[in-house]
Amino acid sequence: MDQPTPAALPRKANILGVGISVTDYGEVVRCVLEAARGQRPLLVNACSVHNLIEAIDDPSLAAALNQFDIVAPDGQPVRWGLAWTRQARLSERVYGPTLTLQVCEAAAREGLPVYLYGSRQLTLERLSERLRTRFPRLQIAGMRAGRFRPLTPQEAAEDAAAIRCSGARIVLVGMGCPRQDWWVFHMRKQIPLPMLAVGAAFDFHAGLVQQAPPALQRAGLEWLYRLTREPGRLWRRYLTITPRYLPLIACQALGLRSFPFRTDLRDADERPCPG
Repeated sequence: MDQPTPAALPRKANILGVGISVTDYGEVVRCVLEAARGQRPLLVNACSVHNLIEAIDDPSLAAALNQFDIVAPDGQPVRWGLAWTRQARLSERVYGPTLTLQVCEAAAREGLPVYLYGSRQLTLERLSERLRTRFPRLQIAGMRAGRFRPLTPQEAAEDAAAIRCSGARIVLVGMGCPRQDWWVFHMRKQIPLPMLAVGAAFDFHAGLVQQAPPALQRAGLEWLYRLTREPGRLWRRYLTITPRYLPLIACQALGLRSFPFRTDLRDADERPCPG
C-alpha cells in the first residue's frame, strides 16, 4: 500500500538567520501525529530568544537549527519579531510546555507511545507519573535521564537503538538550550521518528519548577519570573544573553543589518552529541 503524502510543513521566516516557522499549536500537533503514524522523522524545536542568541554566537548552531522541520516561536519576543520584521503576525506563540501537553493528549487519544529523553531520573519519574495521571491512556514507552556530558559514539548509538526498540512513536527531549538542539540534530539520522525539543517542559510538568502566571507570559515577562525563582542558574542567560535580542531584531527590522540563513553543516557535524 502506498504511503500517504506528508502534508506540507509550515513556511519559515528569517529571524536573525534562523528559520522560524509561521505556525500554531494545531498545525504542529497535526504534523507530529502524521509523522508518528507513519514512523517518519520530524524535527521540532520550541525556539526561544536564548536559542536565537546562541545561534548568533555559534553559526554552526544556526545551521543545525535550520535543519529542523519546524522551529516554533516559543518565546513571545520571537513571535513579536515576526511582526516587527513584517514577515508574519501570529495570534499566539507555540509554547513548549503547552505543546508538550497537547502532543501527549493527542498521542494518548491515538495510542501512540512516547519516549522521554533528558533531564534527571527524579524529574522523569515525576513527569511520567503526572502525565499518566493527566492522560490515563498515555503510553510511555521508555525514558532515559541525561548524562550531562558529551556522549561517546557507542553511547549515542545505544540510546538511539533503545528508542527505536521501545515501540515509541514520539520522542520528547528536555535538556535545555542548546544541548537538546544538538542532541536532536545528531540523532536525526538514527531515530526515524518525530523528536521534539521542548526545553523546560519536563521541569514544569514534573512539578519541580513553577511556571510564570499567564499574565506575565502574555506580557513577555516570563523571564523575570523565572529569574526570581532560579537566580543562580539563570542570571547569566537573562541578564547578559537575552538582552541582546532587542537591538539585533531592531537592526533587522530597520534594514540596518542582514542575517543570512545559515545552512553549512560542516562545523555542525563535527560538534559532539550531548547527553
